[in-house]
Amino acid sequence: MVAMALLWATSPIATDLYLASFPEMTRGLDTDASMVQLTLTAFLVGIGVGQVLWGPVSDRFGRYRPMIVGASVALVASVVAMLAPTVEVLIAARLVQALASAACVTATSASVADRLSGFPLARTMTLIGSIIGVAPIVAPVVGGVLAEAIPWRGILAIIVAFTAAQLLVILLVLHETHPPEKRSHRIRYGHLGTLLTRPAYIGHVGTQVLNFCTLMAYVSSSSFIFQSYLGFSASAYGLCFAGNSVALVAGNYASSRLARKRIHPARTVSYALPVAVGAVLTMLVVVVASAPRELILAPLFVAMGSFGFIGGNSSALGAQQSRDIAGSGSGLGGGLMFLCAGLVSPVGGIAGEDTALPLVISMSITEIAAAVCFIAVRRYVTRHPHLEKAFHAAPAPALADA
Repeated sequence: MVAMALLWATSPIATDLYLASFPEMTRGLDTDASMVQLTLTAFLVGIGVGQVLWGPVSDRFGRYRPMIVGASVALVASVVAMLAPTVEVLIAARLVQALASAACVTATSASVADRLSGFPLARTMTLIGSIIGVAPIVAPVVGGVLAEAIPWRGILAIIVAFTAAQLLVILLVLHETHPPEKRSHRIRYGHLGTLLTRPAYIGHVGTQVLNFCTLMAYVSSSSFIFQSYLGFSASAYGLCFAGNSVALVAGNYASSRLARKRIHPARTVSYALPVAVGAVLTMLVVVVASAPRELILAPLFVAMGSFGFIGGNSSALGAQQSRDIAGSGSGLGGGLMFLCAGLVSPVGGIAGEDTALPLVISMSITEIAAAVCFIAVRRYVTRHPHLEKAFHAAPAPALADA
């Protein structure tokens, strides 16, 4: 499970580690803030499109071979990004890096669904989420400290090292979970259309996607919000970002404990979503009312904690509805997450670096939409209880116990 978490965590590291270096990259590449933010947007779009493309491929060829190919290409692209002479080359390299890394994310998620169902699936998804959350804690802190000591290319060199470690883990630790007799006879992108006809899948994935958009809107604008809007140093930014990530990890871990006690994931989400909506609306009020800027920090912390109860559980509820084509289900869900987040992430900076208004507006819209989506899908599932019969079956061991 730790090996799987490392593959998932490589993408957050690739985004979070260099955030504190955005201002220096802007000067070093002789460009503006919006172009530097596009390096993050390109990664989000690439990993989104990549997951959609790799999902049916992993249903056809298994989980292991796509991971090997993807990790190898991602390593080469990471080196190109580190050496990029212009921001345009950097954006292109980040896009290729993400497209390739998506194979690891998709195949890893599908591997969990290959082996687990019901509460064990929910528990494992949230527990891995808490492990992955260590990356957003460590990366901004380390990145903030390093940004004051080494140039931004050195930060990208560290990302190269993590990408190399990703390939090494696949080669030495992981194995195939999708046997030949269960694979598709060919690459069937039509499976993606099949998933779109399953309301229970779309509704839960929609909740996950919209909640993730709220999170990534914050992540993409965090360096400018903390350093420009609030006036914090790069290291202080890293510590604040880490504090919010601690809340996110704590929420994921507590959520996994609830799943162990056989608390239905939907029940957990139903309590967490109102808290998340209330927190982001409080942030909006603080900004609109021109209150002291530091007051935004408390509701932001609460929002991050609530997200930890929503993401993993929504993912597990969606994965339960696509276990027959787990690769396609993982790819479509993950792809939509990052594609939509890629569209949302630049919004926070459209009015400049000295205002948080676009950020809090976008966070409010996406989180309210997530709540509406969740209410709709739970009404549908209530009318079709057989869709979640796995949550009423006898207990089974989680991946962590297997």
